[in-house]
Amino acid sequence: MIRHVVLVGMPGSGKSTVGPLVAARLGLEFVDADAAVEARHGPIAALFAQGEAVFRDAERAVVAELLDGPPLVLALGGGAFSDPRTRACVRRAAVSVHL
Repeated sequence: MIRHVVLVGMPGSGKSTVGPLVAARLGLEFVDADAAVEARHGPIAALFAQGEAVFRDAERAVVAELLDGPPLVLALGGGAFSDPRTRACVRRAAVSVHL
């Protein structure tokens, strides 16, 4: 059974470089969590303007939705993984690799 692969790291750690390579190697789609949040909720800056909790709630919902779907490689920022509910979702559904 192929599981999701979640690449976790701070900005500049290589998620956007390594992610597409890993996805191609595994024959999976690559998704950047920030891009997925923006596609569903608008600019991240606008979400943060409403408070970090608003952004983290939106991020958590998007990550849960993605990890409930077909296997993929997901780039996820370190801030997202520090949220206990997001981290639990990742641990339940994926293999996480920390860059």
